[in-house]
Amino acid sequence: MLTPGVVHPLSDRVRRLVAPNPGPMTGAGTNTYLVGSADDIAVLDPGPPIDAHIEAILGAAGDAISRIVCTHTHPDHSPGAALLAQRLGVPMVGALSADNQHQDLTFRPDIHLSDDDLIEGADWTLRALATPGHVDNHFCFLLEEEGLVFAGDHIMNGSTVVIVPPGGNMQAYINSLRKLLDYPVTAIAPGHGEIIPDCRGEVAKLVRHRLMREQKVLSGLRRTGRANLDTLVVAVYDDVDPTLHEWAKLSLLAHLIKLNQEGKVTGQSDLWQLQETSERDASG
Repeated sequence: MLTPGVVHPLSDRVRRLVAPNPGPMTGAGTNTYLVGSADDIAVLDPGPPIDAHIEAILGAAGDAISRIVCTHTHPDHSPGAALLAQRLGVPMVGALSADNQHQDLTFRPDIHLSDDDLIEGADWTLRALATPGHVDNHFCFLLEEEGLVFAGDHIMNGSTVVIVPPGGNMQAYINSLRKLLDYPVTAIAPGHGEIIPDCRGEVAKLVRHRLMREQKVLSGLRRTGRANLDTLVVAVYDDVDPTLHEWAKLSLLAHLIKLNQEGKVTGQSDLWQLQETSERDASG
C-alpha cells in the first residue's frame, strides 16, 4: 500500500516509506527505500524536506542508517538527504548535475558516483548504473542480492517520465532504458508507484512508447507545417489531459532536439519544421 508514513516491507532487505507529497507528477508521493537489515541501512531517495517524512525515516531506521543515496537531485527526491546527513553524521552518495534548473542545490555528495560503482553494506550490494535521460546525473541502483533495481525517475509506475532539457536528453533516456537489459534485473522499484515485476517487458513498452511519440511529432509537423511548441503539443499529445500540456512541452522539446540531431527536423527559437520542408523552402 502506498500510504505516507507507513513502513511497507518488500523483502528481507528492503522496506518502503512514501513521502506525503502526492500530486500529478509524483503520484501517491515519492518512494523512499530503506535497504539493509540489522545496523547497516542505506536510505535511498529520502524525498522532500518534510518534517513528518524525515521523522518517519528516523523512526524506521534511526542509528542503523549508514549512508544516504540519491538517484538524482530533483526537489522531490534528494532534499531530505542534507537534513538526515546533518542529524546522523553519515555521508551522502550521488552525483551532481550540470543543469542548474529544477535541482536541489542542498545536495552535495560526500561520495561522487561513477557508472558501475559498488556501494556495499553488511548484507547488501548496490551497483550504481548511470542512467542519464530524465536528467544528466540520474543513477539507478541494482540490489545485486535480489535483482531489484531502484529506478528513481528513470521508470515510474502509472505514468511516463518527463524529459527536461538541457539536463534531460531523449536519446540518452532511450539508451539508458535499454541499458537495464544488460543487467540481471528482475523487478523495478520506482521512485513513484508500486513495484513493477517485469523489467524486460516494462523497458520494451517504454521504448516503444517513446518511438511512437516520436512518430507523432513527425506526423504532427507534416500537418501543421512550421509550428511552435504550443501548437505542436496539441497535435502530438492529444491523448494527454490538456492540464498537463505544459509538462508535456518539455518532453516534446526533448523529442525535437533528438530529431534535430538526427537531421529530421530543424528549429529556430520556438519554431520547428520538418527537415524536408526546410530543404524544399530553400530550393524554392
